[in-house]
Amino acid sequence: MKTIGILVFEDVEELDFVGPLEVFGTAARFGTGCRTIVIAETVQSIRGRNGLTVVPDVDFENAPDLQLLIVPGGLGARTHARQNAAILQFVRAQTGLVASVCTGALILAEAGLLRGETATTHHNAFEELGPYAGLSLRRSERYVIGERVASSAGVSAGIDLSLALLAKFWGAEIASKVAENLEWNKTLVTGEG
Repeated sequence: MKTIGILVFEDVEELDFVGPLEVFGTAARFGTGCRTIVIAETVQSIRGRNGLTVVPDVDFENAPDLQLLIVPGGLGARTHARQNAAILQFVRAQTGLVASVCTGALILAEAGLLRGETATTHHNAFEELGPYAGLSLRRSERYVIGERVASSAGVSAGIDLSLALLAKFWGAEIASKVAENLEWNKTLVTGEG
């Protein structure tokens, strides 16, 4: 059983975390050995950028070991979340794969996880990643998957990354099945037309 954590914080971009939640939740319903939990600094409700309110499943202190942590972006990532010592410590402490969606890459960079890595982010945030040394940016990629970290471009690219990670962990067949169920473009997952 793999446990996938999705980090949330005030002013998180909703689709950045709900898209991956849908991908891995659908995969679990199809029988993969995964469970997805929503994690925040506290279990108090979080208000997203567009007004969606969500109550996290667990806080940092009670989070289980994760095989994958997804770090979404949004206004909160660009401002307070990447300056929050508790969030940065939680991200740094992960031993599994850490993946960013959109400007969640700013949190990974601030936590030091992108040093020596290749990454991407939302096209409007490339300049914000510029000051971080040792980072190679892929401006034309929807997502990049490395050994320790993965990243995706803006918003909907987080679904592409999640499907690619699903294929990495459980195979292209289940990723294709989930993409079909979501009515997502399977060519992004499998290369099929």
